[in-house]
This record gives sequence, structure tokens and C-alpha cells, in this order.
Amino acid sequence: MTPNPSRNDPCLCGSGKRYKHCCGAVHGAPSGRGAAPARSRAGSPNPGPPALGALVARLNQGRLSEAEQGALALLAAHPGTGMVWKILSVALVRQGKNALPALRKTAELMPRDAEAHGNLGSALLAAGQWAEALASLRRALELRPDDVDALIEAGDATRALGHAAEAVTLYEQALRIDPQSPQARNNLGNALLTLGRLQDAIRCYRLVLERRPQDADVLCNLGDALRQRGELDEAVTCSERAIALAPSLARAHNVLGLSLSGLGRRDAAVASLRQAVALDPRAAEALTNLASVLRELGERREALVLYRQAVELDPQRAESHCGLGQALFELRRLEEAAESFRRALALRPAFPFAQVGLAAVLRVQGRAEEAEASCQAALAGAPNDVEALVLLGELRGDRGRFAEAEELLEQAIGLDARCASAYCSIAAHRRMTHGDAAWLAGARALLEQPLALRQAIAVRYALGKYFDDVGQYDSAFDHYREANELTRRYGSRYEGSKLAARIERLIERFDASFIRDLQAHGSDAERPVFIVGMPRSGTSLAEQILASHPQVFGAGEVRFWDNAFAVLEKTGLEARAVAGLLPGLAEEYLARFHTAPSGAARVIDKMPANFLYVGLIHAAFPRARIIHMQRDPVDTCLSIYFQNFFNMSPYGHDLEHLAHYYAQYVRITEHWRAVLPATALLEVRYEALVADPESSTRRMLSFLALPWDPRCLDFHRTERIVITASRWQVRQRIHATSVGRWRNYAQYVAPLRPLTSLVPGF
Repeated sequence: MTPNPSRNDPCLCGSGKRYKHCCGAVHGAPSGRGAAPARSRAGSPNPGPPALGALVARLNQGRLSEAEQGALALLAAHPGTGMVWKILSVALVRQGKNALPALRKTAELMPRDAEAHGNLGSALLAAGQWAEALASLRRALELRPDDVDALIEAGDATRALGHAAEAVTLYEQALRIDPQSPQARNNLGNALLTLGRLQDAIRCYRLVLERRPQDADVLCNLGDALRQRGELDEAVTCSERAIALAPSLARAHNVLGLSLSGLGRRDAAVASLRQAVALDPRAAEALTNLASVLRELGERREALVLYRQAVELDPQRAESHCGLGQALFELRRLEEAAESFRRALALRPAFPFAQVGLAAVLRVQGRAEEAEASCQAALAGAPNDVEALVLLGELRGDRGRFAEAEELLEQAIGLDARCASAYCSIAAHRRMTHGDAAWLAGARALLEQPLALRQAIAVRYALGKYFDDVGQYDSAFDHYREANELTRRYGSRYEGSKLAARIERLIERFDASFIRDLQAHGSDAERPVFIVGMPRSGTSLAEQILASHPQVFGAGEVRFWDNAFAVLEKTGLEARAVAGLLPGLAEEYLARFHTAPSGAARVIDKMPANFLYVGLIHAAFPRARIIHMQRDPVDTCLSIYFQNFFNMSPYGHDLEHLAHYYAQYVRITEHWRAVLPATALLEVRYEALVADPESSTRRMLSFLALPWDPRCLDFHRTERIVITASRWQVRQRIHATSVGRWRNYAQYVAPLRPLTSLVPGF
């Protein structure tokens, strides 16, 4: 945790004030009883030396209110006297009052007084007006080049403006004049820390501590540098020493929390970071850090609240916007997440964390070209950014360029052997074999590290896939079970009763007559094609086959009908209200396909969960075709259980919940089968498709009123972007190895066995 550049570094003189001359007296008052009175700019004589000397004496005796009142009285008669303005400004500063107007007036009336410009620069620096502060401090240094205080503060302003390398030069110049200056040495360390020169920064802090071993601020800075260098145990020790010396030093609790988090002691880290926030509730950095650790523990909702607070407190802090973007992305609130990352980049254009975050959002939104450009921008500024390399590998995998993807992922692991996302991505991009011993050793070693919750989950899923691929099914199930147990820590609960009630409302409201009445208000477009079914039921395979036809465009999973139904539910699903909204919803949905080629006669939306809204979809698009994919219930549910869906499907982490959800799916699909005309719905079984691809493909093309095209049988050669979990499988020749897969896990699937009685033929 580098000191926030929006604040000056702590004063080491003991006064606690961030002001250049907080410990000094006003200099330059006239002396000598016989001195002739000067003329003020107003033309009246300036006050004589006795009057000025009396004011300076009050200042030096700490009689600040008297000095202020005396100065104001003199200024009423002599408004153009710079020295009186100077005395007034220092009196105001020492009382904690707004001194900027008086300081500005002093500098205006005393343009050759270095101290006047230095005092103004100090106040502007404390007010966060860094550019103007730097201008005043540079003027002071022109008049007095060896002013150590002005050099230090000019360095502070320069660093706050984002020019840490220039700040280093100024601090080093101050140290050449005064090698013992603790403030110059400490602030040099801060600038070096900003530049990533960790060892040099640590050396600076240790030199200061040799003379000031009880300085809590410097101990805190040293702890932060050690933390960033990975020396976490010593970082904890430094932070705890700082806290013992200054229990109310919020920054020390912040550094301690970050260090504990790095050691995997996240519960203790949360306690320290909560203390930091309690001591300084307006510290956006501590709020962001607390939110990030809570997010790692799976407490996404509280993290989201804290990120928002941090953004409100300091809208100019890019890190807070990034953290908010990450939390929103994990909750799949994509538009909001993208906006947060863009705000971060507006504040800091070359910010790899924000560029990679935005790329991840763009990828899920199906904007692959923009996602890759954002990744490449991150790597241009930070070539060794492992998360950018991993995401670029994912993007190459989406295009089916798996060899390129693995090369990028191996590069990331070479840079950071603890890069969990790279290990997990490799497992997703191909079939694992016994020859992957190095991968296995690396993945197992990761589990010995203090991983964030989402990383531990992903590694468990990856190990489950490895052992499944090599036929060690007991080990595979152990890892999958642990992955699902860990995922449940996120706190998302499956509420089966609510789903059942929703299904009941859909069945009651969307009967044949209601759907038929709504059709008069629907669109006559026949371009949309909907592929629905349970996840892992073959929807991606069906889309890939059909998208290989020259007249078909596969749009992937289009997020629309959940929100559309929510809008309609607010009307109570009253017939007239639904009919009034339906044309607008249909038009809005069709607008989602603006990127589809104009020559595409059919555009596929393969969002599986649209099975809930088949009646509404048919009412909105009576001429659209709906393909319902079915697969062996036990194979389907087990495949869901084995898939890392980012906690977006809470029913998928418990076999009994899966069984309940599947039963509700059967209820609603049986209803649609009963109320929709046969011409609107085609049912395709996954097992039949893999057993006889040509026959099933001809059925689907005939249903879509499209001619036969042999390219559909070479679907694995089709170049298109696929970002679903099946992106590797759909680029392989069709095979039946997934049919009856559950038999490898027969001893574990007892809760799923009754499902076979719900679907005839399985």
C-alpha cells in the first residue's frame, strides 16, 4: 500500500502538520527603532518595526488569535503591506484555518520573498492543488535553490502529479544538501516504491529507521515495500511494530491486512482492514482493500457495497473503479462492469488491471475483436502481465486456435508458477493425459498455496477434469465434490420452492389461448432460431452444426428473455399490458442481432435457460423455430455438477438440488410441448445426434426450411467464436464417449437415478 498520492507524506518534525514552515517563525520583520516607515501600495505609510515586531512576538509565543486580530487591525489601515499578510497567513495556518487567500496575497505583494512562495506552495500541496503548488515551489527554488523543504515539497507535488522519476531527482537534490533529512529520505523511498524499485525503497526506509527507530509512519512504509516484494512475514512484523507505536495509525492496519491476506490469513486480514476503515472511514484505499479480501472470501455482496463507497469517497481513484468492475463482472452485471472499467481507464489510460478487466467483459458480451485489442493494450504496457496473457489465451481458444492458446498459457506459468488461471485454462482447452505430469504437479502445488476462493474452486474443477480424462474416476469425483462444496461458500442458495412457484405461474398464465391471443401483437420475423434445453444437453453442439451452414449465423447465448419476462411480471402478466409491451420487446430483441451478416437467413440464440420462456418467445415470434435439445438426465446433471459455472447456477452444486431443478425443467417443457403447435418446436436427442449426425442434422435443417449442406457434417472445421464450456468439444469430430458417462460414477449418483423415469426413452 503506497501512500495515497492525494495526500502529502507525514511530517517528520513532530508537529503533525503538513506545512513547510510548521516549526519555524516568520522571518523578515523589520528591526531597528530608527527605521523609516516604508510606503504601502495604497500610498499610506507601512506600519513601523515596533508594530510588526509585536505581532511576530505573539506568533512565537503561541498567542495565535491575538496575532491574527492584530494583523487584521493593521491591514485595515495598511492593506498593501506584504509582511502583515505574511504574519496573518502563518497565524491562520497554525490555527488550522483557511490561509490560502492570505498566502496568495503575501506572494503577490512579496514576489522576491522565497519563503512567501514556499508557504503558498505548502498550503496548495496540503489542499491537493498539486500543479499550482509545484509552480509556487519552483518560484521559491528560483529564489533560494538550496531550500531543502521546498525541494522535498516540490518532489511531493511532482510525485502526486504522476511523475515519480522527476520526484526522485528532487529528493536526491535535497539529500545532497542535507544528507540527514529524514523527510527527504522517506519520501524518496515512496517515489522509488511507486517506480517499482522495491529494494532501493527498502534501503531508504531502513536508513531513516536507523536514526528514528520508533517512527511508525516509516515502519508502515517499510512494511508496505516488504509486502510488495513478497517478504510477507517481515511486512507483518513491521506493521505490528507500527501499530504498537501508533495504534490509531490507519495505514498500518491497512498494510497489515494486505500482508495477512498475502499469507492466506484472510479472516485476520479482514479484521485488520475493518480496523483501518474504522479509524479512517474516508480512506478509499482501505475500503477497496477490504472489499477485495471479502471478494476473495466469496462475500461478493458486501464487497460490492464497499467498492461503491470507495468510489463515492474518491471518484478519481482508478483502483476503486476497477474493484467495483470486478465485483460487478463476477455477478454478471456486464454493462455496469464495463462502465466501471472504462471510468478507471479514463482516469489512468495505461492501467493493465482495468484493460484486462474490460477485455473479460467484452469477451462475455461477444465482442471478441475489442476484447483482444484491450488485452493487447495491457500487454503493450506490461508485457509480463500474466492475467493479460491468460485472457489472450482464452480468446485464442474461443476461436479454436488451441495451440496458440496453450503457448500463451505456458508463457504465463513460466512468468508465475502460481498462476492458477493458466493451469485451469490449459485443462479446459484439451484432453488431459498421463503425459501431463508437470501440469499435475503444478496444479497440486497450487492447492498448497493460500488461494483466493475463486482460484481454489477453479483448480479443483481443473483437477477433476484431469482425473476424469485419464480415467481415475474416484479421484475426479473427489475434486469435483470439493469444488462444489467450496462454491457453496459464496452464499448463493438454491430456492427450489421459488422455482416451483414460478413454473406454476408460467403454466397457469401461458396456456394455449393466452399465447394464441398474444401472437397477434408479435413480430412476423422468422430469422430467430432458439436452441433451448438444460445446460450441457448438446445446445452448443447443435449450434455449431447449424452455424456451419452458409445461411445460418450462430449468435451464442443472448441474454435477453430473463429481463424481458421480469418487465412483464411487473404488470401482473395482465393480457392487455403484455400485448402492449410485446412489440417493443420483439423489436429490442431483433436489434441484438445487428452484427449478424445480412445474408444470414437464420440467427441462432442458444441460451439454454430460455426453456423457461418458450411460450413467451413463441408469442413474440410466432414464425420463429425452437429446437429443444434433450440428453440423458443423469449424464446432463452430472456434467453440470462437473462444470465451473462461476456460481451463477446455485442448483448445480448439490446433486439433490440438481434433481429438483431437472424435475421442474421437465414440468415446464412438457407444458410447452402440449400448448405449442408442432410446427414451432423440434425435439432433438443428443444421443441420436451423435449416433447418426447426418439424419439429425437433416431434420434440423428441414425444420429451419434450409437446404442440405454437407459442411454441417464438418462442423468441427468451422471457424467461429465459441465461448461456452463446450468450445473444445464442438471442434472435435463427433463421438459417443459422453453417452452414458454417468456409469463411471454410478456409486455417486443415487439422487439423480429417479430422473430417468421422468423422460421416456432414457
